[in-house]
Amino acid sequence: MAEIKILWVDDEIDLLRPHIIFLEKKGYTVDTCTNGTDAIDKIDQENFDIVFLDENMPGISGLETLMVIKEKRPTLPIVMITKSEEELIMEDAIGSQISDYLIKPVNPNQILLSLKKNLDNSRLVSEKTTSNYQQEFRKISMDLMDVRTYEDWASIYRKLLYWELELEKIQDEGMIQILETQKKEANSLFFKFVKNNYEDWFYEDEKPIMSHTAFKKYIYPKMKEGERSVLLMIDNLRFDQWKILEPLIHEHYKTVKEDTYYAILPTATQYARNAFFAGLMPLEIEKRFPDKWLNDTDEGGKNMFEKDFLLDQIKRLGLQVNVNYTKISSLAQGRKFVDNFKNITTSNHFTAVVYNFVDMLSHSRTEMEVIKELASTDKSYRSLTLSWFKNSPLFDIIKMAAKSGLKLYVTTDHGTINVNNPTKLVGDKNTSLNLRYKQGKSLSYQKRDVYAVQDPHDVFLPKVNVSSSYVFAKEDLFFAYPNNFNHYVKYYRNTYQHGGISLEEMIIPFIELEPK
Repeated sequence: MAEIKILWVDDEIDLLRPHIIFLEKKGYTVDTCTNGTDAIDKIDQENFDIVFLDENMPGISGLETLMVIKEKRPTLPIVMITKSEEELIMEDAIGSQISDYLIKPVNPNQILLSLKKNLDNSRLVSEKTTSNYQQEFRKISMDLMDVRTYEDWASIYRKLLYWELELEKIQDEGMIQILETQKKEANSLFFKFVKNNYEDWFYEDEKPIMSHTAFKKYIYPKMKEGERSVLLMIDNLRFDQWKILEPLIHEHYKTVKEDTYYAILPTATQYARNAFFAGLMPLEIEKRFPDKWLNDTDEGGKNMFEKDFLLDQIKRLGLQVNVNYTKISSLAQGRKFVDNFKNITTSNHFTAVVYNFVDMLSHSRTEMEVIKELASTDKSYRSLTLSWFKNSPLFDIIKMAAKSGLKLYVTTDHGTINVNNPTKLVGDKNTSLNLRYKQGKSLSYQKRDVYAVQDPHDVFLPKVNVSSSYVFAKEDLFFAYPNNFNHYVKYYRNTYQHGGISLEEMIIPFIELEPK
């Protein structure tokens, strides 16, 4: 253990000699003084790792000494020791940012525990986290060999994300690399699972909740009971991004249910989000609303009629409620909605808000070098999302909803994945442009890299023409044309894309919350 220097300040320091001897035998170096003035002088002259400070001393009090030391050394841990259990004294000490609080008489083990908590905490947490993940790594590896159901995959994905976020806290690059390898293996097996089972989900009783059934499953029962609520659909929000936003939201809401559902293929906004609001698959939307469904190659916005689809679904479900639908794609739109929030939610039983920031962030990362640098990894991508959220109108909406006593749902339409490896594809000029899926005719591709659907109607997708087919890229692949291949690959490698098959794109959050 590197030398740890302790300053112990107490007007009865001689009575604490046994404690000091105990710490010195443990390898700590202990310096002492009997009053606050001497303590401040020592702090000016020497570097200490921690201070044990008596609250009740003659002359300068412990609290006054604490404030002076904090002004000089803001990051120095200070443990306050006192005979008093008065709440006011405790609050003053805690408000002055003490690291720990002990009540006299203290015993040596209390002191040792406080030292470990304040000085060894990072190392102990790191060692424990690493040890726990090493054990869990073996279990997850065995589970991957035995996974059979969509529930199993949702569970494994959540475990992987949990450990990714835990290892990120301790910054163990070696363990993080091991986890990344395990995630790659999981995505490879998940692709095979989806490829083998996706079509059956539309014809069998045992199937996951998907984009077109999520509203009926999660929201309809509560609306039927008459609960007033707000739905926040944050476009492109992955489950890991939800987890880093969750602590801020929990200042105002408590989670009733944290669930996942499966985004339909393609995991793209015009398909998945329309399906969510319509309660129908894209082929069914096209048949029911032939004038409102636009295919990839059609001119015009592909998500212009979500409100119409939502109102139609609510009507089909037999609900008679006032509904507001708002789409927010800019800061100005967000602020305007915040300004009108009370009027909107007072006059409507259900308020649906589509917030497009995360989707814009992922696309900006492709187009803008500065965003590429700020979000070069999943860790920095999450961090950028959190930084934006803290000062966004979206957070203001959540706080206002809590004050109004409204139930809150947070979800998304699909996730996104950082793509790194190209796979060649050839199509005609009418082939869709998305990098993770393609719709067109006479497509030429590497069969091992895709899930190909020759007849789109088998998975309830529309056809642009009679010979149209779809292909969905696996894992972290993205489609690149042979012409100008190297330039294309350099431009799009290490960007966030969606539309294909990965855990990150398909297994997405649905969170039900109640105000605190």
